[in-house]
Amino acid sequence: MTQYRNLLRAVVLLGLFSGAAPARAGEKISPPSFQEVYDLLRTNLIGADDATLNRAAVEGLIARLGSRVSLDAVAGTNTGQPALAGSAVFDGAFGYLRVARVGGGLAKETGDALRLLGMTNKLQGLVLDLRFAGGLDYAAAGAVADKFFASEQLLLDWGQGTARSTEKADAIKMPVTILVNHQTAGAAEALAAVLRNGEVALLIGTNTAGQASIIKEFVLKNGQRLRVAVASVKLGSGETVPAGGLKADIQVEVSPEDEKQFFADAYKILPKSTTGGVANLSVTNRPPRHRLNEAELVRLARERLDPDDESSLPEVKPAAVEKPVITDPVLARALDLLKGLAVVRARRAE
Repeated sequence: MTQYRNLLRAVVLLGLFSGAAPARAGEKISPPSFQEVYDLLRTNLIGADDATLNRAAVEGLIARLGSRVSLDAVAGTNTGQPALAGSAVFDGAFGYLRVARVGGGLAKETGDALRLLGMTNKLQGLVLDLRFAGGLDYAAAGAVADKFFASEQLLLDWGQGTARSTEKADAIKMPVTILVNHQTAGAAEALAAVLRNGEVALLIGTNTAGQASIIKEFVLKNGQRLRVAVASVKLGSGETVPAGGLKADIQVEVSPEDEKQFFADAYKILPKSTTGGVANLSVTNRPPRHRLNEAELVRLARERLDPDDESSLPEVKPAAVEKPVITDPVLARALDLLKGLAVVRARRAE
């Protein structure tokens, strides 16, 4: 019983019971008595047995604390999936790397992917997509960041360890943009913070999750793992990664629903809704009709051919296939920026 009382006391103190009358201006309301609330709920709330109250208290407490606490399912987080989800080249000059998670192997996968992209393309810029990426491997974040620094310096300090760059002649020197959103979390945030702090990259998108913290993990009796943020992760400059998340340098707001669709297909055309919620689409597979000129009309009349009979009309050459246009607004903004920088660099080199 003491366990349930302590949990409910925490919930009450955090203000999860919001049914109290609003405070008057300047008036301070002290938290209600735990015993009073507990007894009322236990006695009067339908289905309020000990298990129900315990579940509500745990879920409410973790939800209230937000990004500082997380409760994982039972063990087994190693999915065996690669840390780098994919790579591509846009417009023959701009590399694109999509990170699934910041974990072991990401540095090697990143290096291998860039070498392959550079074998057939002269890359002038790089887009590092950290949207929906997470992870708690700060050593992996430091290993990836190391590729962008030519000199030795401290990059990250996460309490249990530090990451430093090494002196090298083959550091990545091209302009970099990093795509972030509200689900860029943990070690992915740290990676983005290091590259921006080192003036390597600009962040484009929305603010990150605010989960780059030194985590202490506790294994609970039921096998679940409770992860608690006990301190902030520090950058080499001594600054901490903001608890509220990184603020994008170039804000591009996209609704969560649209963002997921663009993330899956950067060329996806989303239907525009009209009055009544019906998509305004006008699509046909019928080939374009040939517009007749005066000479052709005379010929048809002389040969007594029907202008509506398409077999008697000149063959229409198929229109040239148009190059697909990137509709993902965040990715499009990043590529536009890199293209502009490429033009500036080319002019300076003349």
